[in-house]
Amino acid sequence: MKIGMILDAIYPTDPRVTNEANALIKSGNEIFLFCLSYKKNFKKREIVNGINVFRFYCSWLTYKLSALAYTFPLYKWIMSKKIKRFIKESNVEVLHIHDLQIASSVFDANSFFNLNVTLDLHENRPEIMKSYKHVNSFIGKIFISPFKWKLAEEKYCKMSKSVVVVTDLAKKELLNRIKISKEKVIVFSNSVSKSFYSDFKLNNQIIEKYSNSFVLLYLGNTSKRRGLETVLKSIPEIVKSISNFKLVIVGSSSFDKELIKTVKKHNISRFVDFEGWKSEDLFPSYIKAAELGISPLHSNLHHDTTYANKLFQYMSLGCPVLCSDVKAQKALLETYNVGLLFKAEDSSDLTEKLFKLYLNSGLRNKMSENCINAIQNHLNNDIVSKDLVKCYE
Repeated sequence: MKIGMILDAIYPTDPRVTNEANALIKSGNEIFLFCLSYKKNFKKREIVNGINVFRFYCSWLTYKLSALAYTFPLYKWIMSKKIKRFIKESNVEVLHIHDLQIASSVFDANSFFNLNVTLDLHENRPEIMKSYKHVNSFIGKIFISPFKWKLAEEKYCKMSKSVVVVTDLAKKELLNRIKISKEKVIVFSNSVSKSFYSDFKLNNQIIEKYSNSFVLLYLGNTSKRRGLETVLKSIPEIVKSISNFKLVIVGSSSFDKELIKTVKKHNISRFVDFEGWKSEDLFPSYIKAAELGISPLHSNLHHDTTYANKLFQYMSLGCPVLCSDVKAQKALLETYNVGLLFKAEDSSDLTEKLFKLYLNSGLRNKMSENCINAIQNHLNNDIVSKDLVKCYE
């Protein structure tokens, strides 16, 4: 089957898109991906990871208009024209929408073709956008309504043939809110492909850099809701007992300046490395250099029903995890015994649980084994993709 995936972002950057596409390609489908370029000079077509990539130019203004996708129809109209061209040029047989933001554009374009549509909800966008800085600005409060996004989500879930979500908890939340059949909703977790943990090259410079440190690793976006302030505030107490402690942060966001202020306030600069965004090819080296991986998410309705990619990346290489007790993370850790939980936004509890792991290498080793077993036998992309593949049979 020729499947047309629609992503209103650049590619390749999204591991969820790649993992889903790889699973569907392995089962005999062809994937054609609509994506964007924010630069005027770009490759309009190429094959990446076995995916037939079709790129379309998106101006800075159009990108900004996406925040108003369910306030004014201008973004919908602009993107709909591009998507019509994509459908005609690729001759796809079905459409797979990657997240809510571009859903209205796809359904508008598809009114001319009447193809079956799958809506893939990467996150609970109406909930998580409540924490976005631009949504909470003076202008944002006037023009951007999370409630309208929620109505749109419900509308397009009903119009889609299938809906894909990230966790069983997300499926439960959606079914409690929207009157659609449970058979229509598919769970595809943010897991890892086998190549991530079986086909990588170690960067010896990274391994050597941290060879004498007890590394707590954080991968990914560093925005406020991700919880890194909780970790930073725990460090003054941690280093009283672990003199070679190092928090390594691989990722960034506009919130970094606040994190740096916190580091300076607590005089902990020598215990924190801000590495910035790095190629995913380097992630295994950072993970192998670490004793523990951390996901300190704040508690909210979105975080309660989703998994961060970093959890599976840590686990796939045998790195035990230290996680805040938001519902989805709690369920994962309790099911597979791959780390310890601390109370969300509680630095003292985080410190206590980290010490427990630091002082018990036997427990860390056992949890490392559990991590590898969980990924290899339960949670890798080949396993979690089975229901998605059935959807396109």
